[in-house]
Amino acid sequence: MSPKHTEIKRIAVGGSGTMGLGIAHVAAVGGYQTVLYDVAADQLDRARATIERNLAKGVDRGKLEATVRDAALARLEYTTDLAAACQDSQMLIEAIPERVQLKFEFFREAQKHLPPDAVVATNTSALSITELASSLDDPSRMVGMHFFNPVHLMRLIEVIRGLQSSQAAVAAALTVAAAMSKTAVEVNEAPGFVTTRINALIGNEAFYMLQEGVASAEGIDTALKLGLNHPMGPFELVDLVGLDTRLSILRYLHSTLGEKYRPCPLLEKYVKAGRLGRKSGRGVYSYDN
Repeated sequence: MSPKHTEIKRIAVGGSGTMGLGIAHVAAVGGYQTVLYDVAADQLDRARATIERNLAKGVDRGKLEATVRDAALARLEYTTDLAAACQDSQMLIEAIPERVQLKFEFFREAQKHLPPDAVVATNTSALSITELASSLDDPSRMVGMHFFNPVHLMRLIEVIRGLQSSQAAVAAALTVAAAMSKTAVEVNEAPGFVTTRINALIGNEAFYMLQEGVASAEGIDTALKLGLNHPMGPFELVDLVGLDTRLSILRYLHSTLGEKYRPCPLLEKYVKAGRLGRKSGRGVYSYDN
């Protein structure tokens, strides 16, 4: 990678799920030509509808000027063609499911089509940036950019430096974060980074307390919101994030950081039962989808 990164004008976002569509939203509002990629056309259609709805809400609530919304919509593209997404993009932000092999395959294919000095960022919430970077011919171009859900409302991005991440890649991530109106915290790679590591412990302990009958789910959520000033209770949060995603993260942290991260059996049962949170209509709580 060149010592000074190329100015970023176009960003490709890989994966149009909850996180990917949110990243595309803030990238377009931040002034970048943005292309959202997914293998599934129907998923892209849902992502487009969600982005347009969220932008409209921003205008209705006085958080966004109509002219800003219109300009952002004009900057957005959607495609099922990875080569077209990567071509001419100075940054790729990956937001596909948290499975190492799946990410390896995605990065190996994407790098065939990216410009040689393009920055590759991963939105992983726990996995090793160094390990993921090993899938690239040039590992120095990869950096972590951990966004938070809902992306268009949450102000934080953790920018994670892997073993071989170049200063140019880190600087590019910080520049993009600022353009997205986010506050960036630089983190040296460690399992779970900062927020995921702490959140996983809180959420897992909440499940143990529920399993043991210490209090109801509603009671535990209320206690943490009113007593500890958390904006959401741990069960409200896990239903938003996805119980399957939280379980995958806990399994990884258990394997890397030890016994205190062993997933609660009740969480395991909920996932086996298909109770994955808001996306499935039922998690700890039930929802009308």
